[in-house]
Amino acid sequence: MKEKKIPMRKCKGCMEMFPKRDLIRVVRTRLEDGGTEISLDLTGKKNGRGAYLCRNVECFKKAKKSRRIERELECEISEELYEKLLEELSENV
Repeated sequence: MKEKKIPMRKCKGCMEMFPKRDLIRVVRTRLEDGGTEISLDLTGKKNGRGAYLCRNVECFKKAKKSRRIERELECEISEELYEKLLEELSENV
């Protein structure tokens, strides 16, 4: 029987490759009114453009400092939203 391929993704904090299942996805979704919403996707199944991070607060801080998440999602992220994402990440680690 053929082995199943494990999808790999790159963490935007440390820039290392990991299995998709081990990472947390930050998702940008388009709203019906034309706006955007950014949230954490712990399941990896939400619709929208995604960026992946390790389950590590330090990787989140590195990605924030270098604005890698913003470039990947192709939108600006406010400081309040970063704080909200950091709180959510801290709770789910």
